[in-house]
Amino acid sequence: MSHNYHRIIIKIGSNLFTNCDGLPDIERIGNIVKQIAAIKKQGKEVILVSSGAVASGRSLINVSEKYDAIATRQLLASIGQVKLINTYSQLFEKFGILCSQVLVTKEDFRDRMHYLNMKTCLDLLLQHEVIPVVNENDVVSVTELMFTDNDELAGLIASMLNAQALIILTNVDGIYNGDPKLASSEVIDKINGKSIDFSSFVSSGKSQFGRGGMITKSTMAQKVASLGIAVHIANGTKDNVLTDLLQDDITHTHFLPNKNASGKKKWLAHSENYATGMVQVNDGAKTALTSNRATSLLPVGLVSILSDFKKGDIIKLVDTDEKLIGLGIAEYSADKARENIGQKNQKPLVHYDYLYLP
Repeated sequence: MSHNYHRIIIKIGSNLFTNCDGLPDIERIGNIVKQIAAIKKQGKEVILVSSGAVASGRSLINVSEKYDAIATRQLLASIGQVKLINTYSQLFEKFGILCSQVLVTKEDFRDRMHYLNMKTCLDLLLQHEVIPVVNENDVVSVTELMFTDNDELAGLIASMLNAQALIILTNVDGIYNGDPKLASSEVIDKINGKSIDFSSFVSSGKSQFGRGGMITKSTMAQKVASLGIAVHIANGTKDNVLTDLLQDDITHTHFLPNKNASGKKKWLAHSENYATGMVQVNDGAKTALTSNRATSLLPVGLVSILSDFKKGDIIKLVDTDEKLIGLGIAEYSADKARENIGQKNQKPLVHYDYLYLP
């Protein structure tokens, strides 16, 4: 059975981009580009999320040890990003394909206007048959501004562009039900739903060059799959991994998509860290919100405003024990919400269309 996806996000991790000496593996990258070109010829749209700026910089310059890790990373990323995009540009050119550079930070997802600007740009590139090469802007993204890793970024891009699939290429065959080094461990070929606790059997050790381990990948993959996007984690060191995967002809882990959510809800799903305000709701509102019926948050269900917000801000909805129920976009400010607490026949604070319940 082949997978008939039209729009695919492909993520290449730093552990795949680099050799064991930490320098770029041009032969392997060339092989992946060749497969992407073949996929594109089938009429599919591809967005590439690629690590490798720091590794590319490392191949060009030696940095004195007197600089701290963050400064060194910024320097290598700034120099290396030019090399990285030139590498892709030259490799894609062999197949008559144009690629472009899109550098992003977490801030670009925090604000609905930035988010829509970026979505418009990526849509425009795809309309013009260009392959966007997306990477975190490591020059300005330091510490708290960083994505967990490019897996998180790839998940955000997949949600933003309503992709049918996200393919994460790493240096192992998928997610194992135990330590991959043990002969008794096997690749989990299909994962459906949110019921699996990966920490019970996934090693928490990080890959040699990447920021994100397999638990990060698994958790992100579950979230993206819950938004209606198939996620595949596969071994990018295999020669025809992409073409074989799309034919369902390779051992890997496939997270089955379980439901479709609107574009706004997809954005909200990734926005917990960006919420400014917090409101507490009573048990009646909690029951209504978590029922199967489409329900907005009305002031009659509010207990208190725990932190301030403006109209249009993302706010957290918590229950009386301060456990997170959901995220939403405020229809009006905290001051007005305070005035309306407990009152009936008032305008919803969060409309159902702008409400995400994990």
